[in-house]
Amino acid sequence: MSIVTSKADKIDRLAELSGNVGTSAGASLWRETFNRLRTSKMAIIGAAIVVVFVIVSIVGPLLAPYDPTAQTWRGDVLPNQGKFVGPREGNWFGLDHLGRDMFSRMLEGTRQTLLVGVVATLIGLVVGFAIGALSGAAATLGGRRGQQLDTSIMRVTDILLALPSLLLAVSVAAVLGQSLTTVMIAVGVVQIPVFARLLRGSMLSQGGAEYVLAAKSLGVRRRRIVVTQILPNSLSPVIVQTTLSLATAIIEAAALSYLGLGNPDPSIPEWGAMLTQAQRFFSNEPLMAVYPAVGIIVVALGFTLLGEALREALDPKLRG
Repeated sequence: MSIVTSKADKIDRLAELSGNVGTSAGASLWRETFNRLRTSKMAIIGAAIVVVFVIVSIVGPLLAPYDPTAQTWRGDVLPNQGKFVGPREGNWFGLDHLGRDMFSRMLEGTRQTLLVGVVATLIGLVVGFAIGALSGAAATLGGRRGQQLDTSIMRVTDILLALPSLLLAVSVAAVLGQSLTTVMIAVGVVQIPVFARLLRGSMLSQGGAEYVLAAKSLGVRRRRIVVTQILPNSLSPVIVQTTLSLATAIIEAAALSYLGLGNPDPSIPEWGAMLTQAQRFFSNEPLMAVYPAVGIIVVALGFTLLGEALREALDPKLRG
């Protein structure tokens, strides 16, 4: 019960902190947020990391000096005979145990890692948004049926939140089978209850705002108030969570690939899978594992810094 309360309280706290954001004029709010982000060192560093990561994922594979899946180098088949070769001229990161250029595989792996993180986050966002909007609307509109529906949805959400995220992702991946699509779905399922509860909490926070009371006094229908006023003004914490979830999705996707639940084709470079392949060489050749590990850490740090900076910029208690 304490696990459920802890997770749920953190999510509700984020919704509460951003709950009054929508009461200001939209244009001025986002202009002020952008101005605060421009002066935030944390936001600048996070944005720089994210931009570099995105650019590398787009153009990196085109700039790769060698075929990342080819087990040859300059015409020689397996020149390292099953051993890792460290950095040298022509191979900045060296060759892996199958003679594949590590630098080329890191560039191609950037695209695979970004694809998994973005798709998984979109799955969690879309499904969680729909569930959270339904629950929040039911709770806001009131009525016996609405309250029952909201309670039922939130109890299921609390059950999912009670499960450790990695354990839930592993369970889903084990049921669906080994594939890259499975990793995306499994990580996306973990994100669904977070987005659902966050949006629902934000909508409840907005339900008591002055503009909602004013609309009710003017005779505007409750459903119209929910759709046109409460829901749009409840999106700020969801936007923040989306940025933070990208970092979590990348780490969890790498963990699933490391556990052997990712792409069954080992020739396709993906940072989590590359960690798995480097495991048996770690004691003698740690660099083979250091490259993908550092990539995962830096990218996750970039999204986390950007998300935290965005949260602080949107926090009404920190805004002047």
